[in-house]
Amino acid sequence: MIIGITGKNGSGKTEVANYLKLKGFEYISLSDILREEAKKRNIRENRENLRNLGNELRKKFGPGILAELALKKIKPDKNYCVDSIRNPNEIAELRKIKNFLLIGIKAKIELRYKRVLDRGRIGDNISFEKFKELEEKENSKEEEKQQLDKCLKIADKIIENNGTIEELHRKIDKILSSLT
Repeated sequence: MIIGITGKNGSGKTEVANYLKLKGFEYISLSDILREEAKKRNIRENRENLRNLGNELRKKFGPGILAELALKKIKPDKNYCVDSIRNPNEIAELRKIKNFLLIGIKAKIELRYKRVLDRGRIGDNISFEKFKELEEKENSKEEEKQQLDKCLKIADKIIENNGTIEELHRKIDKILSSLT
């Protein structure tokens, strides 16, 4: 089984992935693939630079390239969660695999902004206005760019993550139990 995770910044994608890892899933992040490439190029790792790098790779190698790179890491005898899916073509690549399920994570924007500030990653200390501006750039109409709203619309399951971590875990457990 491969579970894909999509959602906007601060929605809880990493928490879902961490919980799935506790359930025995191997972890692959499309953002980590970008971070590796940024390190090779000596590019500062912030949200905007990673987004631009991803857009560049999609334009040069095709809009599904990040998923193609992730699929090279997948072994057939294990369960995986693939995090940070941000383009419908990445989903199309992953759907070529048997037993793929895409989970979309949603949360209110104010809560997502607070979570981003609390986690304190490089480049996260921004104003609410800048947060919204960056988010708009993650919903392009261009095929090789990020299209988070489109990804959420084609998710197989949606989790509303406006509550506690325990509530989120229960929602994941419910999805997992429906798969067996």
